[in-house]
Amino acid sequence: MLVIVSFISFALAVYAKNNIEYELSKDRISPFYSIYMLFIAGLLGIVITGDVFNLYVFLEISSLAGYTLVAVRKRREALVASYNYLILGTIAALFILLAVGYLYMATGTLNMADLRERLPEIYSSKVVLTAFAFFMVGLSLKLALFPLHTWLPDAHGYATPVVSAILAALTITGSAYAMFRIMFTVFNVEFVLEVVPVTDMLIIVASVAIIAGSILTISQIKLKQMLAFSTVTHIGYMVLGVAIANQTAMTGGLMHMLNHAIMKASLFLIAGIVAYRTGIEEIAGLKGMGKKLPLSMAAFTVGALSMIGVPLTAGFVSKWYIAIGSLEAGMWYLIPVIIMSSLLTAVYFWRVIDSIYFKDSSGQGVKESSEKDSLTGTLKSLNPQAFVLKEAPAGMLIPTLVLASLCIFFGIAAFIPVSIAEKAAIMLLGGG
Repeated sequence: MLVIVSFISFALAVYAKNNIEYELSKDRISPFYSIYMLFIAGLLGIVITGDVFNLYVFLEISSLAGYTLVAVRKRREALVASYNYLILGTIAALFILLAVGYLYMATGTLNMADLRERLPEIYSSKVVLTAFAFFMVGLSLKLALFPLHTWLPDAHGYATPVVSAILAALTITGSAYAMFRIMFTVFNVEFVLEVVPVTDMLIIVASVAIIAGSILTISQIKLKQMLAFSTVTHIGYMVLGVAIANQTAMTGGLMHMLNHAIMKASLFLIAGIVAYRTGIEEIAGLKGMGKKLPLSMAAFTVGALSMIGVPLTAGFVSKWYIAIGSLEAGMWYLIPVIIMSSLLTAVYFWRVIDSIYFKDSSGQGVKESSEKDSLTGTLKSLNPQAFVLKEAPAGMLIPTLVLASLCIFFGIAAFIPVSIAEKAAIMLLGGG
């Protein structure tokens, strides 16, 4: 997890230079980087801490920085999205803080290792059960697990592209990590399977999230909103794999945290490149973009295929492990959920790919806004070659291509993440 957060945050920081200079006024650039570093510090703290109160503190550090990063864009919609995110995030924080207080009241400790030793003796305590319920509600809000996802589409859709990538790749992954760590290392597998069968509820909720997220995504007409709603689906995959609670499925769920981070980060960065070069936000405006931005659109296609779960991509590997794990658990009825979601994912990504490669551009210019400028329009008519699109600057393009390449690399060399995820799954299930 430390490697995932550090690597992706570094790649996004490299990308951010050109993107932020384009999106923000000069007086906001330095504060942006300061808040970004605070955000990453919070995420790294979530991963490495061994104290439940510190977990809450680091969650709030990253969340407060996240609210600000969303609001920093010069658009009213971004400010409204940030405010909604703030309200729901604060409600989630209240649940988590109360949960921490109840655990301390019941056990006299906040250390995770100590809690794991002391809690089994008092699992029947109403204080402990209430604490666990509050943890699950608060972390589900932070994670945006359907139907508590209402803050996510606007926050991801209206933020600057690099912030959207940060939220989708890192905030979601960090929140999922916090939830799974509370479930399996503060409490234990017997508690979540037998004392409070929360895994049964999570399987139902995750299955609904997978299908509902896919259906909601199909109706979107803007590229970033489509990517934002698709995150709801893939949160469902993470939770489903872990909730099945056998080694194979949990391996797939943990792997999907990595896979979703690299897939969604690359796709949002490509949306940022399109906006940087053309100003286009709607899917219908991407006609013929495959010829104008060939490398970026090739990277988008790779990321889309991985999201669908095409073999030899990272997305296929994690979905395969979740599907096999559901069969091993006797939950064959989850297979149609995975297949249906993949087909729906193929539908909404095919709209974009079809527009990119198989439709004419109808003479779109470098920036939609420039078409409104009569002087620019006149110059374009006199010298069309001066307005031919070029790929994004290297600082934006290289991180995007690296992340897209990892979607293929981890699909072919799947043994690398699998070997790590399997060990983690065995530990979480009490085997090490």
